Amino acid sequence: MDTRADTEAFIQTESTDSAPPAESAARTDTPTLRAFSVLEHLVAAKGALSLAELANIVEQPKASLHRMLQSLEAGSFVAREPGQKNAYVVGPRLERLGVDVMMHSGARRQRHAILERLVADLGETCNLSTLHDTQVLYLDRCESPWALRLELKPGSHVPAHCSASGKLLLSTMPHDERAALIRAMRLERFTPNTLDDPNLLEAELDRVAHKGIAVDNEEFVLGIACVAVPVFDSRGKCIAAIAVHGPVSRMALSRALTFVPRLQEAAADLTATF
Repeated sequence: MDTRADTEAFIQTESTDSAPPAESAARTDTPTLRAFSVLEHLVAAKGALSLAELANIVEQPKASLHRMLQSLEAGSFVAREPGQKNAYVVGPRLERLGVDVMMHSGARRQRHAILERLVADLGETCNLSTLHDTQVLYLDRCESPWALRLELKPGSHVPAHCSASGKLLLSTMPHDERAALIRAMRLERFTPNTLDDPNLLEAELDRVAHKGIAVDNEEFVLGIACVAVPVFDSRGKCIAAIAVHGPVSRMALSRALTFVPRLQEAAADLTATF
């Protein structure tokens, strides 16, 4: 055995693993990581951030930050807030990336297993969804074994204003932002129960925000009832909705509401996957 060679190799490994603080900091302060930091702050912000605000947050010179934002804007990762020259929001490409991560991440199998257990317990179709622009996007879905059911695949969109999940997710938005979005939405009337009046919809969303539960009482499809509860991430932010739905001939809304405690249990299990 070459003890000296082994000792020298050990010392070399130790010196690499125990890099000086300055060298370690340099590894975490690269142009790529600085760009990711800017994107993280834009995602977390409640509204647009100005160049000055971003420069203060990420502690970068305005000139270099402006060049970075120009590159990110050219790639559609950020966008200018309409009517504001130097205020930035999340761009369409970053939004698509976020949705793709949630739909295809390694945690997808775990989430689907949670939905499968829920369907086995409740006997009706359950889904996991998030808000995408003015619509609800199905991240995952597990169908019931019944022949009579409404089938929608993961990746499908449904209107937010007349679905339980959509109303739940809209209710979590800041009031001013929510009001502006509702007035920009096309509140199409699908059934006699659809709320197509902005004022009535806002009043309904206030009730949903207070209760933490949303219902679809045959508002999107006649004969279909639905109940949804929020799914929170590890920071306590509502990131998705989990819902159960079925035909009223088999699952009246009053019965669907008895499923709320089990839905909330599943929502708590899902928190660990985000």
